[in-house]
Amino acid sequence: MTNDPTPGSLSLDPTRTALVLIDLQNRITALPTAPHTAAEVVARSAELTKACRNVGIPVVLVTVEFRPDGKDRLNLPSDVAGFGGAGTPPTPSDSLVVAELGTDPTDIRVVKHQWGAFYGTDLDLQLRRRGIDTIVLGGIATNFGVESTGRDAWERNYRVVFVEDAMASMAAAAHEFAVKSIFPRIGRVRTAAQVLEALTTR
Repeated sequence: MTNDPTPGSLSLDPTRTALVLIDLQNRITALPTAPHTAAEVVARSAELTKACRNVGIPVVLVTVEFRPDGKDRLNLPSDVAGFGGAGTPPTPSDSLVVAELGTDPTDIRVVKHQWGAFYGTDLDLQLRRRGIDTIVLGGIATNFGVESTGRDAWERNYRVVFVEDAMASMAAAAHEFAVKSIFPRIGRVRTAAQVLEALTTR
């Protein structure tokens, strides 16, 4: 992605860009989210996946999964029970990417075991071997998986475009804090419509 000439504009090079979608799988999209519903996030993500596949941009579908015995879960002391703690083991269908995103032989599948999609996975290798230096990022939840992946991408020198209306959190305030206070410091915040426009007006 080049330096955009005016604030709010967006220029994407399909040969150096990947779409990375975080945890858009059955059990997570079934949760209540805000300020965008999970259905809205999925619908916009489906538009993005279709547009990216059409111009040859790799689509990276990230899911979070654990062994049935839970031995690969993070389970550290914390004030609030959260990610990786004990709970009902998911069924195989819970971990499937939502059907609305479709599938393509060129898709890259990444399975993670914590919030961020880089640590302990081959995501960085998959992107660099394709010459990718820009990621367009969305998914659920904004302030967990998306933010962790965005921070890790920035620290690895990737240019990040956060698609504000293709992500959501468990609370609107949590989403808005990340979008307004964190993401503008490590990347660019755009809407799905702006990303789609950038893909069709090169």
